[in-house]
Amino acid sequence: MSDYRMQRCPVGHVWDPRISGKMCPTCGFVVSGDKKAQAFPRAVEELETELLYQYIEPVVGWLACIDGPRTGQSFTLHGGKNFVGRGDDMDVQILGDLGVSRSNHACIAYDPKNRKFMLVPGDSEGIVYLDNTSVFHATELMDLSRIQIGNTVLVFRPLCGEHFSWHTGKDAYNLHENAR
Repeated sequence: MSDYRMQRCPVGHVWDPRISGKMCPTCGFVVSGDKKAQAFPRAVEELETELLYQYIEPVVGWLACIDGPRTGQSFTLHGGKNFVGRGDDMDVQILGDLGVSRSNHACIAYDPKNRKFMLVPGDSEGIVYLDNTSVFHATELMDLSRIQIGNTVLVFRPLCGEHFSWHTGKDAYNLHENAR
């Protein structure tokens, strides 16, 4: 029986040496016996620089699962449309709930110009509920709104809105004293 272990490079990538051999498939780090040598010395620096300057999609709000298979999990929302479903390509992926459609069960949209969040039913057959009322057209979300999709209940919390926005301009950080 062979001594099998996953390998880890200094950047933190983990790989299976049975598949990729002695070289990290992400950055090119090479493990050679007990000594570790780097095949591409600049690869780690380039990767760190790339990650440092990678665009970050600012969070505009959150969903917290309070009931259902993902109870306790939180989901971050970004500006624009956040599609909700079970599929890998969904912005909010709710795993383990077969009552949630794989693709586009619902959409939670943040409009940065008007600083409002909307819940929009998707193009699936499943119904979306907002505070126990079925939603058939775009409906504004308020802080602590409860959204039920399948057997999952989510609570909505905004970051952006009347008192704060990521957008630049004279009122970019419109934090009012009474909002604190």
